[in-house]
Amino acid sequence: MRILIADDHPLVRRGVRNLLEEAFPGSSVGEADDLAALMNSARGARWDIVLLDLSMPNTSGLEGLLKLRRACPETPVLVLSVHAEEQYAVRALKAGAMGYLTKDHSVEELVKAVRHVLARRRYVSSNLAERLALNLTDDTGKPLHESLSQQEFRVMCLIGQGKTVSDIAEQLHLSVKTVSTYRTRVLEKMGMRTNAELVRYCVEHRVVG
Repeated sequence: MRILIADDHPLVRRGVRNLLEEAFPGSSVGEADDLAALMNSARGARWDIVLLDLSMPNTSGLEGLLKLRRACPETPVLVLSVHAEEQYAVRALKAGAMGYLTKDHSVEELVKAVRHVLARRRYVSSNLAERLALNLTDDTGKPLHESLSQQEFRVMCLIGQGKTVSDIAEQLHLSVKTVSTYRTRVLEKMGMRTNAELVRYCVEHRVVG
């Protein structure tokens, strides 16, 4: 079995690697510390599962996941993130992740999640499962950014990091006009008027890496 761990923190990679090698004897575990290394490793070999951190250098929010899914759509991905479930879990699952787990869960929970994803079954924690069930019947109380499309959400996160429209256009490989259109849609859907309001919202809701 081949496992790829994508995380920019060496101690995290080493700890997760040791845990997985103990739980899955004989497995081959690779590491990637940024988006470029992740994509090179993903394209260069077949992996049975990728454990992906969302907050790596040169990525924003779900960007790494989206790029990985486009390049290797058959590779199952388990997001292992510092971001709380209410911030990214639903979007990560919609973007193609097979599971979402925060780093404050137990070792047993991590091994359980990996086994689920290796069996091609989606994995969510009991808390997230309850939240998803509630969302099916109650739209009240949802954060404003839940109304955004994936691309609108990416643009919002980048604005939240203080990037200009030109910066965002270059990073997402879009025209400035297209990014400006997304920005306008985001402001309209969020009921805001300025980038400063978006930045404040992103900080308050912890949706920037």
